[in-house]
Amino acid sequence: MQPGFFILIYFAAVTLIAFAMMGIDKRKAKRGAFRIPEASLFLSALLGGSLGSLAGMLIFHHKTNHWYFQAFMPMIGLVQVTALLMILLVKTGLLQF
Repeated sequence: MQPGFFILIYFAAVTLIAFAMMGIDKRKAKRGAFRIPEASLFLSALLGGSLGSLAGMLIFHHKTNHWYFQAFMPMIGLVQVTALLMILLVKTGLLQF
């Protein structure tokens, strides 16, 4: 198998985990239970799950009133998508340095 396949699996797994973390934290917030720390939510995004975090924010309407989530989650996502596209373009030979 090619390394690109493992990269894709990694990002898919981290994205699903980040999405689930947003949903779990929203449910815990409604119930008044112990919450997932915001640092953990950001860490899951930084590790490659930014698209899952963004989707979770929108679908669960969670953390949408916090300016730092509104500002930094899309920035993290943009950096990650750009980096992933650059890697794919270099691997396919469409972009050379």
